[in-house]
Amino acid sequence: MKNVVVTGADGFIGSHLTEALLREGCKVTALAQYNSFNFWGWLEGMSHPDLTVVSGDVRDPDFCRSLVEGADTVFHLAALIAIPYSYVAPDSYVDTNVKGTLNICQAAKAAGVERLLVTSTSEVYGTAQYVPIDEKHPKQPQSPYSATKIGADAIALSFHNAFGLNVTVVRPFNTYGPRQSARAIIPTIITQIASGMKQIKVGDLSPTRDFNYVEDTCRGFIAIAKAPDTAGMEINIATGKEVSMEETLKTIARLMEADIEWVTDPQRLRPSGSEVFRLLGSNEKITSLTDWRPRVSLEEGLRRTIDWVCREENLKKYKPEIYNR
Repeated sequence: MKNVVVTGADGFIGSHLTEALLREGCKVTALAQYNSFNFWGWLEGMSHPDLTVVSGDVRDPDFCRSLVEGADTVFHLAALIAIPYSYVAPDSYVDTNVKGTLNICQAAKAAGVERLLVTSTSEVYGTAQYVPIDEKHPKQPQSPYSATKIGADAIALSFHNAFGLNVTVVRPFNTYGPRQSARAIIPTIITQIASGMKQIKVGDLSPTRDFNYVEDTCRGFIAIAKAPDTAGMEINIATGKEVSMEETLKTIARLMEADIEWVTDPQRLRPSGSEVFRLLGSNEKITSLTDWRPRVSLEEGLRRTIDWVCREENLKKYKPEIYNR
């Protein structure tokens, strides 16, 4: 990996992956979604001699071709990821997640990119039919978001089967950490407590999740990129441990020494049939193909996340009194 492109680099995982790749000695072209404010999301203030930030949109095929020209490795993370908003605007998810992935695959094929990693999500599995969830688990589109990610994964794999493109579908389970949007459960809880709220608004607390600290997720991406003979594969990044939303809330409250109660906010509940009640991933494939192992425990990861969110300059970027779709 010498010349690397990261799409979605302005986002939560993408910005951390960009930093990790720079530490690896890569020259990184980081894509931030175009906007008239020239705002680069979480790339703002990031400076490095081997970093080039480009504004654009993966929905434009011509732009994608120019973006990947000269790259040997592409990490495709650009996507609409908020599940609640996918109920409201599913068409935009098809445009960005499915067609955007198609555009990147077409561009990588035309440019002769040596390595393409397409980012999936554990949401494609839906509620676990068995655990731990391995890569052979049936796909269950329980939200418009997950349906578009299933479609994007299929597009990527078709380019391997049809055209020999060296593409791997990387499937992180639930990543958390500094910079995560308040649409997710962990920053939602932390920001409400940090803002002095005593009644914490939440959705359903019974589902379980397999939480990956963002540093571990990024190490997983890089380990897979370096691994030989993974073309055409789907590979989970999972800890192999699960915890309920309620347990997570109680742990955060304990770490923050907060005396709180929680209330169910109806607008935070998924539609009937859409909630994914159990996610517990198998990491057997990634640990057999690479030397990757999860390093950061949930408690340590939560401590780091709390410390980051509670800094005044970071907390003011959130709006804990407003439900973030």
